[in-house]
Amino acid sequence: MNPQPPGGEVPPLFRGLFDDAAVFPPGDLPLVLAVPAHRAHRTAWYAAAVGPFLCGAARLGELPYLTEVPLRVGIVLPGGSATLPAALRTVTGFEPGGIRLAGVELGGVGPTAADVRAAVEALDAHLPAGVPAAVELPRGAGLEASLDVLAGTPYRAKFRTGGLSAEAFPDEEELAGFLAGCAERGIPYKCTAGLHHAVRHTDPATGFEHHGFLNVLLAAFVARQDGREGAALALRERSGGILAGAASALTGPQVELARASFTAFGTCSIAEPLDDLAGLGLLTPPAPPPLEDR
Repeated sequence: MNPQPPGGEVPPLFRGLFDDAAVFPPGDLPLVLAVPAHRAHRTAWYAAAVGPFLCGAARLGELPYLTEVPLRVGIVLPGGSATLPAALRTVTGFEPGGIRLAGVELGGVGPTAADVRAAVEALDAHLPAGVPAAVELPRGAGLEASLDVLAGTPYRAKFRTGGLSAEAFPDEEELAGFLAGCAERGIPYKCTAGLHHAVRHTDPATGFEHHGFLNVLLAAFVARQDGREGAALALRERSGGILAGAASALTGPQVELARASFTAFGTCSIAEPLDDLAGLGLLTPPAPPPLEDR
């Protein structure tokens, strides 16, 4: 069993899991508010859980005017590989000042394996050494062939797990197929959109079925052993108690395996997933200071 760290420490299962996507839908926080909020996250007791600040390429030029010290930024490129060189030039122009390149997420990739191959070739040609990157893979019948192209490259897969319509949410079988396909090929991945809470649930306002990020974490581990069927079972679970118990029972090596697969997900709220983990007993905030110290 993986022991629970003392209050104020982030367990290894959740370290670096939450990429800050505050400026993206449905949060849509203005940059002038999102950057200071990210700074606060990076100095808070839970900072170890927080990944880079995600920003679309079109807004990179605004960032240096909003921060006095370097900001770790992951560039999101929905316009595809054609926009990669210009975005990299923008970031390089500001280093080592306002922003530091923490990664690239390449979207706008077509539905065929040839499209994914072209995206990989663009990253090979332009990405600076040591900078991680992810390629967002289109959903649909061509996924297996796309995974074959990505296998053996240094790049992660990125998969969309939600959005602003019911159709944007893959069901358990589809998501399990992606997780198992990555596990079979040794491809790490990140997810984006829809993972607002730890546990699978139906949104009462929209009726959309949301995957839980804790479900995905456990499914990432199970997929390595039991493939698609086991991953789908983990994704279907709606009991927070069962999921929390399973997460607590993971050994150190099992946690490493899960996180070697599921590396991060973009979330427009850092507070919501932390609150969920605390409510499930998987994360313990630090004790408040004595009254005389306040």
